[in-house]
Amino acid sequence: MKVEDHLRNISESLEVLRESIQKGIEKRQRNIGFNTSLCAVEMFEVFLHKEGLLHPSSLLKHNLFNSVKKANQKLDFDFPDKSKILDLICNIEAKRNALCYGKQKPISEIKEVLGYFNELKELFESKGLKWN
Repeated sequence: MKVEDHLRNISESLEVLRESIQKGIEKRQRNIGFNTSLCAVEMFEVFLHKEGLLHPSSLLKHNLFNSVKKANQKLDFDFPDKSKILDLICNIEAKRNALCYGKQKPISEIKEVLGYFNELKELFESKGLKWN
């Protein structure tokens, strides 16, 4: 997928997340679960493309990040802050299905996922990536 397509998808997810926060995260946990997971992977792909580490035709799926071990096996090359990035994406993914398909979660769990997501977003932005 082209970087421009990733950026359009990221922009859409960020908009949904802003709207979900404004309306109340306890009322939008599914949107938060889906969009933090999707957007985290999209941002990661943009990062890997910019680093020249991922072919434009390559596509990473969210379930690759079900575990750090699985992600490390698939992504068997080095890049800056690899451990931190994979940990954050895997932490988001670990909560994804519970938020998307499970019963209502405590606000603290939803905030935890948003915290992981914001930390990841800020890390990528500190590397010069821009989403809007």
